[in-house]
Amino acid sequence: MWGTRRLTSASLSFALALLFSPAATAQSVWLMESSTGLENIFAPESTPARTIFDLSLFVLVITGIIFIVVVSLLVYAVVKFGRTAADDRREPAQVYGSTQIELAWTIIPILIVVVLFLATARVIHALEDAAMPANAVEVTVIGHQFWWEFRYPKLGIVTANELHVPASDPTRPTPTFLTLLSADTDHSFWVPQLAGKTDLIPNHPNRMWIDPGRPGVFLGQCAQYCGTQHAKMLLRISVDSPEDFDAWVRAQQQPASQDEKATSGRRVFETTACINCHTISGTVADGRFGPDLTHLMSRQTIAAGAAENTAGNLRLWIKKPDAIKPGSLMPAMQLSDEDLDAVVAYMDTLR
Repeated sequence: MWGTRRLTSASLSFALALLFSPAATAQSVWLMESSTGLENIFAPESTPARTIFDLSLFVLVITGIIFIVVVSLLVYAVVKFGRTAADDRREPAQVYGSTQIELAWTIIPILIVVVLFLATARVIHALEDAAMPANAVEVTVIGHQFWWEFRYPKLGIVTANELHVPASDPTRPTPTFLTLLSADTDHSFWVPQLAGKTDLIPNHPNRMWIDPGRPGVFLGQCAQYCGTQHAKMLLRISVDSPEDFDAWVRAQQQPASQDEKATSGRRVFETTACINCHTISGTVADGRFGPDLTHLMSRQTIAAGAAENTAGNLRLWIKKPDAIKPGSLMPAMQLSDEDLDAVVAYMDTLR
């Protein structure tokens, strides 16, 4: 059920990018380095992940005992009844209709299955039917090809790819409840250290919850093949202290910056097709097909974690999205170098 891995599909995608897309080398290397050591499924940091991990160990012990018993009996039979030089080649005595043997190989497996079923059902019930406390943070997660949209309906915040949640104090738990939706095809939300995989299915809302107990950054991945850039549909969950989370909420609730020095870049942005896909509060841009850019530069990454959020990477992303994420649905805007520089300068003010 669980096993140590480092995003095998993403690693393969990165290897191919290094071979066939030199322009993506820096972004791929940075992403691989930044993810090292942050997806250890043997170090759960949230109640759902810890509960699943404990169940996995229990199942591993049971199946390990079965394996040892079966192998021991097999070795015993081979050694005890193997052919020897003194073998007279006669057929051994046959046992037919042994009630004791038939009861043993029927009842014991049934008991094992029942125990595993009850243990699993208990975990499923505890996770699926957990009551949401009044102080819980609610987030609507929407999977897109190939990025994540996060909406905080009670806080009036919309962001993308990087989810911020408060750390849960044991004396006053503050879990985060996620409603999972899909805008197109099947996706799967998976942050190994915080919870198990839960699918995002069109027209079928799913729910999950997490309650990480310490601040930190935890990496996740779309775990359901959803198209060309499935391997680079990553996400980051920033678990903040309650004070830092409140500060982040206040910053995200502010309108977009209106820096006069970036007026030309804003004008270029508002007169191109960018406004059809993206939203920036306080402007005519109100698209819903792409990420909300109101506070773009407050994020550490762009392109759903495919590259670090720097001016150089942002310029490359706008000019030629395929250089970072081949198969991305974002079109190249065909801007002149002057307009491109102006737009990047404008984007840099969106903090």
